Amino acid sequence: MKVAFFDTKPYDTPSFEKFGKENKITFKFYETKLNEDTAALAKGCEAVCVFVNDTVNAAVIDKLAALGVKILALRCAGYNNVDIKYAKGKLRVVSVPAYSPYAVAEHAMALLLTSIRRVHKAFIRTRDHNFSLNGLTGFDLHGKTVGVVGTGKIGRIFINICRGFGMNVIAYDKFPAKDSDIEYVELDELFSRSDIISFHCPLTDETYHMIDEKSIEKLKKGVVIVNTSRGALIDAEALLEGIKARKIGAACLDVYEEEANVFFQDFSGHIIADDTLARLISMPNVIVTSHQAFLTEEALSNIAETTVSNLIACHKGEECANELHI
Repeated sequence: MKVAFFDTKPYDTPSFEKFGKENKITFKFYETKLNEDTAALAKGCEAVCVFVNDTVNAAVIDKLAALGVKILALRCAGYNNVDIKYAKGKLRVVSVPAYSPYAVAEHAMALLLTSIRRVHKAFIRTRDHNFSLNGLTGFDLHGKTVGVVGTGKIGRIFINICRGFGMNVIAYDKFPAKDSDIEYVELDELFSRSDIISFHCPLTDETYHMIDEKSIEKLKKGVVIVNTSRGALIDAEALLEGIKARKIGAACLDVYEEEANVFFQDFSGHIIADDTLARLISMPNVIVTSHQAFLTEEALSNIAETTVSNLIACHKGEECANELHI
């Protein structure tokens, strides 16, 4: 079985080569992203493997199907970059719904702690032999109210972490977890009560720009926003204005709405053309990491193993628990 593997990074290959070899799957690794211009690279392959910033719209799906590709394997949980509805009857689409929810939840807390305790600023200072504490005052998490948007596996693990810090937890989810002790509230109440808001929900038409100019007016003054889910949950321009107006106290972002042409690449010797991202990064109360919340050894191994299992099931014409349907 041959699989065209798009948007390859050095950390992808070891696990996929290992599980591929064990299951007689040959991965053809390409650094380029999948789009209309690069779809032809999948010629001779039964499947393609893609990541969050690959483009799988109707035109790409048609090109892949014409080449004889039968399986689209996402090596991630999110699938907002794929036209699932259009793919029906043309490609079987599978994903990795839970590779390591601990990795993402722990990274969300790492961002939060780094921000409120000014760890990143202290690190830079002491490297310069500056041991002053001026401007490094933070605040306790204990006793603060955290609003968690989305209570799937990642959201619930994050809730457990927060409870370990002695925080008060409230949550919003369109589909609340049954038989849980989570205090669910309406979104407007979560916005008004929370000292910290952390997003752990998928990107859909309903969740697009949950944080925008109108919702920011409802937020508690000084709230800390944490987003390790999908960038478009937050209107970046509105977020920037909320920070400038001192309504939002800090933002911790592992994702960004227009990240596709920036994240996962080295622009250290270049000028960033995205003015909004550049201004966000320049803010002293904003931390941006480049979609790295998933990046642990355990997660990479789980992603590869699950993706290979999905490919084998589809190749054999069997049912796959991780197949996406609309």
